[in-house]
Amino acid sequence: MSVNESGAGATPGRAGARLRAAALALFLLAAGVLLRFTPLQETLTPDRLGRLIEAAGLWAPAIFILVYALGVCVLLPGTLLAAVGAGLFGPYQGFVYVWTGAMIGAGLAFLIARYLGREFAASMIGDRLKKYDQALERHGFATVLYLRLIYFPFNILNFGMGLTAVRFRDYFWGTALGILAGTFIFTFFFGTLKEVWAGGRWTGLLSGKVFFSLGLFVFSFFIPILVKRLKRKPEETGGEMSPGSLKH
Repeated sequence: MSVNESGAGATPGRAGARLRAAALALFLLAAGVLLRFTPLQETLTPDRLGRLIEAAGLWAPAIFILVYALGVCVLLPGTLLAAVGAGLFGPYQGFVYVWTGAMIGAGLAFLIARYLGREFAASMIGDRLKKYDQALERHGFATVLYLRLIYFPFNILNFGMGLTAVRFRDYFWGTALGILAGTFIFTFFFGTLKEVWAGGRWTGLLSGKVFFSLGLFVFSFFIPILVKRLKRKPEETGGEMSPGSLKH
């Protein structure tokens, strides 16, 4: 094959990668505009979303999981969706539905970024950043788990990891385990408060269950600090790059 033929064959590939990356950028931009500058913003409140989903009756859990998954893909705040799930289904069923919706949405967002943006991102990585990309491929599970445990912004990580060399299975299981504690704590806290509110017994605010859920909620803010302290010693020993160092 001649040099010209080789170059001609490579150009369409690079052009396709650029077009897909542009499509990803436009998708994210459109999602941001849709949520912030259209009447849809007025509907996206826990109360209104809750009423709309509750109206589905027996299909409410499935509709909620679908809404959560799609919401993650269009950058809806996870706290909004989790509060809706906890309020509708209580602390325990709410946890199951919120976790399921978050996992489906996280997987979809990763795959969208992987298909549309990975090839272009890989072509832009220089020698200096290539070692980080290769480290992410080798330590994908540990890196994703660590970043989930320290509450790295959920939606950013979903799309961001899709642009890296992290394997999908490592991303999936790192996410599945990494969001378990935070999801349970959040849904248990807000689900418990909703039960007390719905019961109309304000003395219930002094119950052990409420104090326990409040304690878990406060403790959740210390999880990142504990994780960082646990990671500090391995990082200080040097050697091969640790997952915690990848975010620097």
